Amino acid sequence: MKVMLAPMEGVVDHLMRDMLTRVGGFDQCVTEFVRVVDQKLPKKTFYRLCPELYNGGKTPSGIPVRVQLLGQHPEWLAENAQTAVELGSPGVDLNFGCPAKTVNKSKGGAVLLKETQTLYDIVKAVRDAVPSDIPVSAKIRLGFEDKSLAIDNAVAITEAGASELVVHARTKTEGYKPPAYWDWIAKIKQHTDIPLVANGEIWNSADAKRCQDESGCTNLMIGRGALAMPNLALCIKSDKAPMPWTELAALLIQYSGYEIFGDKGKYYPNRIKQWCGYLKRQYPEADVLFNDIRRLTKSQDIVDVLARQADI
Repeated sequence: MKVMLAPMEGVVDHLMRDMLTRVGGFDQCVTEFVRVVDQKLPKKTFYRLCPELYNGGKTPSGIPVRVQLLGQHPEWLAENAQTAVELGSPGVDLNFGCPAKTVNKSKGGAVLLKETQTLYDIVKAVRDAVPSDIPVSAKIRLGFEDKSLAIDNAVAITEAGASELVVHARTKTEGYKPPAYWDWIAKIKQHTDIPLVANGEIWNSADAKRCQDESGCTNLMIGRGALAMPNLALCIKSDKAPMPWTELAALLIQYSGYEIFGDKGKYYPNRIKQWCGYLKRQYPEADVLFNDIRRLTKSQDIVDVLARQADI
């Protein structure tokens, strides 16, 4: 079984990838998307979104990180895929799943699920542009407004030469509202011979097992579930118990060090409050923590509250 950490724009950056892969259980990560419009981007753009390129394309704990590209023009995506690989990305991922309105308005992400031929053209151009031993993966939803093109889109991506396909088992319109339609991944699986990865609404090991049974997929991608339970990947793989709150509070303090002394220190108060929003799903203590810190604006004041919760 392979468990992948999902790319979540504005949430799972290199600091969060480092933190969660240190906790363990993940086999691969994907970056936030590199937005490609109509030019070859400078190397600094790739290093900014994927500083792991300085470390052979791996997190400090040794987990591979694949650069993700988002755009609509096959030729420009191909050129930027070459740059990503030249800089050391162990693969290229293509975003056909982002539901954000601003992205979709400029013809990126999930809106391309309406255009099966465009999906094919993009994947084919990128596949042809990078060495054959470099994986080219794609992430899709089941469709934009409905699921009528789900199988056609998956077949087009397969025929274009993709190495792997992640399927978020909802349409763009369905957003992140439960349920996830894992059985649709099983339908797709009947029409493609490339490895499929199931994604969507996996919050605990029981969800993971049901997802595997219904989708027919062994490999999983988790995103919000990993933020709500940082050792979820280990729980899925080895039936480990969820991380206790005191251990999690200590992890939040460790994350504080990353954020405050990293390149995003000024955003730390908002980032930790955002993370509490996810944690509340699994830990009642996170609700208490959020109430204790919601009016705090200084990083050290927040860390002091966390230290008390972690009994440090």
